[in-house]
Amino acid sequence: MRDVAALAGVGIKTVSRVVNGVSTVAPELVERVRSAADKLGYRPNLTAANLRRSGGRTNTIGLLLEDIGNPFSSAVFRAVEDYARDRSVLVLAASLDENPQRERELTRKLIDRRVDGLIIMPAAQDYRYVLSEQQAGMSFVFVDRLPTPLLADAIVSDNRGGARTAVEHLLRTRRRRVAYFGDDMAIPTAAERFAGFTDALAAAGLVPDDRMVRHGLRTAEQARRAANDLLAGDPPEAIFTSQNLVTVGVVEALHERDLQHDVAIVGFDDIPFAAVLQPGITVMAQDPAAVGRKAVSRLFDRMNGDQSPPAVHTVLTRLIVRGSGELRLPE
Repeated sequence: MRDVAALAGVGIKTVSRVVNGVSTVAPELVERVRSAADKLGYRPNLTAANLRRSGGRTNTIGLLLEDIGNPFSSAVFRAVEDYARDRSVLVLAASLDENPQRERELTRKLIDRRVDGLIIMPAAQDYRYVLSEQQAGMSFVFVDRLPTPLLADAIVSDNRGGARTAVEHLLRTRRRRVAYFGDDMAIPTAAERFAGFTDALAAAGLVPDDRMVRHGLRTAEQARRAANDLLAGDPPEAIFTSQNLVTVGVVEALHERDLQHDVAIVGFDDIPFAAVLQPGITVMAQDPAAVGRKAVSRLFDRMNGDQSPPAVHTVLTRLIVRGSGELRLPE
């Protein structure tokens, strides 16, 4: 820093203020310091600087999601990143792939890197392993699913209620033979959405037909194959799909068999190009950006000393009508 100060013709305190992003430094001085630093190949040792800071803050947070490539996860990521960046905080993110062991390993690695807090989309079944970290001062917020037991704030969508509303919407078309395609029932969100599916049927005096229920679909290709298998026989009158990748696969199968105008479908969560297909895909949309914003806001509150009891915050879903869920049965 002394070498940079000498080359830039400024005091060492000015260099320190520029390195730490103090906004009151004159722009011409900032440019001189940065130019000198580049010429000398100087990079600040952030780890050492963080250790000197009051409270040992590193201005980083961790974000562990099911799959950053999934549209829901990526939208959560972007919302968290935008909020954190406005506060000069870096987000370190990774995918869990529904692997509890991977979750624990990544949680440990991020804590070892001294992140100031963690947002986790749960893959594990038991979260008592974070107790010691909480007692040591680490802040946690969970998204999309509830941790067991509830040890920290959780931000979730209205999975059961949204699924029930989606299936009730299908039933208004007078269709009664409704198929279900969903994720692994060990995943809490999948279980809640199937419960919403059965709630809607029960309210209409119906019961699920086991021959038209498919669980354990993790990818679009698995869903496409499962749908093709079901559609090859006596096709259902309507379909409810419980997550976006499953919806993609089932829609592909409907188009492959030219049944997209005969079998009504509503999917849980929006999918790309849903509005441009014929018919457009009606969905019960989550608001992943709102989930992400609420999660990171709660995390910053906790990091800043909020000691209130953990709470569950539910983000409402909304029905987007595009045509596929409104197909009428032939008279």
